Amino acid sequence: MDFAPSERTQALAERLARFMREEIAPAEAVYAAELSGNADHRFWRQPPIMETLKAKARQARLWNLFLPDAEYGAGLGNADYAPLAEIMGHSFIAPEVFNCSAPDTGNMEVLHRYGSAEQRERWLKPLLDGEIRSAFCMTEPDVASSDATNMRATAHVDGDEVILNGRKWWTTGAGHPHCRFVIFMGLSDPDAEPHKRHAMVICPIDAPGVKIERMLPVFHHYDEPSGHGELSFTDVRVPASHVILGPGRGFEIAQGRLGPGRIHHCMRAIGAAERALALLCQRARSRKAFGKHLADLGGNPDIVANLRMAIEQARLLTLKTAWTLDTQGTKAALGLISQIKVVVPAVAQQAADAAIQIHGGAGLCDDFPLTQLFAYARVLRLADGPDEVHRGVIAKLEAKAQAHREMV
Repeated sequence: MDFAPSERTQALAERLARFMREEIAPAEAVYAAELSGNADHRFWRQPPIMETLKAKARQARLWNLFLPDAEYGAGLGNADYAPLAEIMGHSFIAPEVFNCSAPDTGNMEVLHRYGSAEQRERWLKPLLDGEIRSAFCMTEPDVASSDATNMRATAHVDGDEVILNGRKWWTTGAGHPHCRFVIFMGLSDPDAEPHKRHAMVICPIDAPGVKIERMLPVFHHYDEPSGHGELSFTDVRVPASHVILGPGRGFEIAQGRLGPGRIHHCMRAIGAAERALALLCQRARSRKAFGKHLADLGGNPDIVANLRMAIEQARLLTLKTAWTLDTQGTKAALGLISQIKVVVPAVAQQAADAAIQIHGGAGLCDDFPLTQLFAYARVLRLADGPDEVHRGVIAKLEAKAQAHREMV
């Protein structure tokens, strides 16, 4: 395994890092000031600075870097894109600047891989151009959604239409003023075998019967302007042509969507962990207590050392996962994907928590991005499957591997 970045990736990383320093870092405070600060998503707006940054990123050819198809994106594999995702992870606003933010990246991959020509023209093209945003509706409030077979929402095919009914929540991006559609996952045939019951359907956010019931705060923060919505679908009718790939193929699409997406999430989280560690070290070197710099007090050297080792281990595991996905496919990478999904958010949470502790009271307010970093990492331990589900997958695959070794 060679994790050295290719010459092209190295060149992109240098350009990306320079753009982050010169354009994004100075714009973070401006972006925050341009938000409405209102809990009601109907008053949310896209900060003008974001559109300015997007235009600059596109002009700099730092656009759609996540998409492996060279016709639409940068043509990079997962291992080549991973270091770029880490760089973007240093800023909460960076992924959108480069049109590489979730859930749009996952939705773009779905439409690119599984969408019809009509679906790609109507929905994928404006997403690739950064003209619109989107959301993904899977999790439901009334069932344990970590098990997709519990899903109750329905996508009933009725002639040349599909009727959507159900309630979804934690629909990230639903509050964004540029959100134009969601990908809705529901039961198209409740009586089929468990993994052939679901369909994924493109649904315009303004379709009759779609209602944003509320936006859900994370630790009292609404993540404006994207947010996380609870949506109800009541007899929503859309053309049957809005079904992606076909009825009963939803679970198959979901599995294909999650592999690269989890690598993107994890590499961005490693970038966030690096930012937390950098802030920790800056604070520890600049403050004194009891006659010593904080960096030299108590167990603080051990904390720094342990974080450095943990981040390096997490990065190597994620790069191995990306390499395996590129060279052997999703099935071979399945256990590794679950491993990084458990390991990386925990490391990022640990880094953010340690940085908060070093900053004292300052770490608890918005003078530093540490509470936001902590919340981001904590959410990732639930998003795309909780730790417990992934540990179950890891244990199951390990038991199977051990049994095979005993047989041979």
